[in-house]
Parts: sequence; structure tokens; C-alpha cells
Amino acid sequence: MNKSYDVVVIGGGPAGYVAAIRCTQLGLHTACVDDRVNAKGEPVLGGCCLNIGCIPSKALLDSSEQYEKLEHRFAGHGINVGKVSVDVPAMQARKERIVERLTKGIETLFRANKVEWLQGYGRLIDGSHVEITAVSGNGDKSVVEASHIILACGSQPIDIDAAPLDGTHIVDSTGALEFQEVPATLGIVGAGAIGLELGSVWRRLGSKVVLLEAMEDFLCIVDQQVAKQAYKMFKDQGLDIHLGTRVVSTRKEGKGITICYRERDTEHEIQVARLIVAAGRRPNLNSTIAPETELVVDEGGDIHVDEFCRTTVPNVYAIGDAVRGPMLAHKGSEEGIAVAEMIAGQKSQVNYEIIPNVIYTLPEIAWVGHTEQELKSSGIPYRTGHFPFAANGRAQAMEETTGMVKLIAHADTDQILGVHIIGACASELIAEAVLAMEYSASAEDLARTVHAHPTLSEALHEAALDIDRRAIHKANL
Repeated sequence: MNKSYDVVVIGGGPAGYVAAIRCTQLGLHTACVDDRVNAKGEPVLGGCCLNIGCIPSKALLDSSEQYEKLEHRFAGHGINVGKVSVDVPAMQARKERIVERLTKGIETLFRANKVEWLQGYGRLIDGSHVEITAVSGNGDKSVVEASHIILACGSQPIDIDAAPLDGTHIVDSTGALEFQEVPATLGIVGAGAIGLELGSVWRRLGSKVVLLEAMEDFLCIVDQQVAKQAYKMFKDQGLDIHLGTRVVSTRKEGKGITICYRERDTEHEIQVARLIVAAGRRPNLNSTIAPETELVVDEGGDIHVDEFCRTTVPNVYAIGDAVRGPMLAHKGSEEGIAVAEMIAGQKSQVNYEIIPNVIYTLPEIAWVGHTEQELKSSGIPYRTGHFPFAANGRAQAMEETTGMVKLIAHADTDQILGVHIIGACASELIAEAVLAMEYSASAEDLARTVHAHPTLSEALHEAALDIDRRAIHKANL
């Protein structure tokens, strides 16, 4: 007889493991199926985010930032050091320790919450059965039954034919996190969040980095006033960014790679020691869904769901990177919680209009809500307020004066419609904006909220004041 559960979750990443934990908190007998193994061949939870994405990349970003500060910026604080060197293997070992602590932590949470971890490849057979193939590769299969099934199968990097991966000289974002030495020259296909973050890591450590971006506009999903400022900052840092390019071919030559690319109407060739393909991600469906289930997949490869994450198969839900919306861990986690609560008979939803986005470069870029270009094209009347970090006392003390806060409010109601930050700690500062917008706050609400001094958050306060041109610490022209 098949083992039976109230809920079976396929996928142990931020969407899946959070959904599983919340299900058990609500009294549902829950199992989570996951097939990931680490470099040692050991089963691990956490999905791409904890193992090969968000967490390891941020660990390396932080290490490289500390190195750059030590080499170039500490003298401004009156701190002088001798010769500075980089130990990439030590950085990588630190990164792996962080990953291991966090993935082991999820195992502990599963035990504490009585989530059953089923190690294997999960495959949806129908609306109430999941087939599990053993990770060991011996072909052993089993089937479990569930009243409800949640698909949280995540995403994987997009391949491009012009740059086939070889695991050494041409790698995806996963391979780019495993370099054991700093490449002298580094090419990156894609100048989105992943490409910029990886480029920043290796540029700080000494690589000469060139990014080839297909889009004509830099960071087209970002408010363009912020994007233009970011583009200039990254160019000044030494990132060589080419827009409107298409990689035509790559070939191995000597110890490196020759990239042939077309930039507008002209073909160029460059040679690099290594090439990272960071051209985006796609849902990791593979063999997760048996064809006979008749589960509908949208043209873009996303599992089709309604506003409550219900698929076209009764009692089967899909969340995270496998469905529409931004591929963000926190978005997937919130969907997991919402679905768990709905299965338990509660009312729950995700506010997709107020999901924060962050690019963890230096300076960081963070935003929530609408961009100015979106509001302009929609004909929605708005007003904007701005405040530069150069006029903020804490930013001056930190020597982190680049960037600004931009706040957009409805011209008639004053409700905050969007907040865009480029600067130090933007990833943390955006949380206040998210909370304000969740409560439908007005710019005046923020303007009349007391902010501690001296803090970076005062820049958000001043941007709210600037909506009515009454900012205190800048000239109101």
C-alpha cells in the first residue's frame, strides 16, 4: 500500500521547504520530496538558493567587498595595512561553511516540525500520487499518495547555443561560484542581476570583466533614472558593459575562449580566460510532471496557475520559480505559506504588487512597486521626491555617499506607488518602504514619521518630504 499524506511538496528550496514547514504547523501530515545532493554526494535541502544561488553568491560578494575596502578605501579612514593578497580557496571554504550551516539548519527545522524528508526525484503522476526515484541511481521507485500536492521545482540557468557549457572555460552561474583562482579576464553573457553580481565579485578580486547584454536598455525592469545612475557607477568601477549585443559563437583558443558577438550592426571578437553564461533562468520542470496529468504549462514554460496558485489539476498547486512572477526566493516562500494556509482552510494571499527586488552590487539597488516609466505609460498622475545619500550624515560617516532614494506618490491621493533606492544598505532600507506600501501609506505618512539620526533611513524620510519640496537637508529648487 502507498504511504499516504495530507500534503506532498515536490522541491526543497525556499518555496518548497517553507510550504512544508507551514503545512505541519497547521496540523497537516506533510512530506517534502527533494533530489539535490552536494559536492560530497550527500542529500541536502535548500534548493538552488541556499546551495548554488542566493547564499553562496552573497558570501562571495561580501568577501570581495571586504577585500576591495581593505585595498582601496581603508586608508581614507586612517587605517593603513601592508601588502594585501587574495586567498580564493579560503573564500570558497568560508562560503561552503555558510552553506552547510544553513542547509543543516533546514534539516533541523524539518525534524522539529515533523516534516518527512523523502530523498529522491519527485514526479507528479496525477492529482493525488507522486512517484519517487531514489537519488542513488539504482532505479528504485516508490509511489506516495497525497490529498494535496505542491509543486515547487524551482528553476535552472538558460543555455545558449552560441556558448555551450564545458564546465571549465564556459560555465553557468553555478560554475562561476566555484572558481578557485581569479581569472585575468572574464566575459559574462547577460548584465542583469546575476551577471552584475558575479561580475562585481571577480572584478573586485582582480578580473578585467566585460558584460555582453542583449537588451538595448540597461536594467530595463529598474526605474530608468536609477538604472542610468547605476550604469555610470558600474562603468566607473571598471565593469565594461556592452548593450544591444548578441553572442554569435564561441571557440576555445589556447588557454581561453574567443567570443564573437554582434553589437548593433558590427561584429567583434574578444578573448577571455573564462566565460559565464548568465542569460536568465527557466522553470526546472524536466521530468517533474508526467504527460498524462494534463497539467497546463504556459508558452513561456511556467506552470499555469490562478491567483491562488492552483494548477489546472484539482488539488495540485505550484509555487516559486515554476510559476508566473519574479523568480525571487521570498516571493516563492510567501506563496508556499499562502498555499499551506489555504489547504488548511484558512484565507491567505500574496500581494504581488508589493514584492521587493534587490541587486546586491555595490552600491546595492532595491525597489518596490511601480517605476516612473510604468506610471507614465499608464497615464497615472504622480509626483516624485528624491534625496541623495551625499547629503546624509550617516552616509558621509560611512563614506558611502553614492546613490539616492526616489519616492513616487500618486498626484491626487498621495499614496506611495513606488520606492527606488541605489546606495549602501538599500536591501535593508527597502523594507520600510514595503511595509509602508502594504499599509497603503501616503508620502505624508512617511514624512511625519520620526526617523533616528544619524541613519541612512533618513534619506527615505527626506525623499518623502521632497514630494512637496520641503526636504530639510537639500536645496528645494
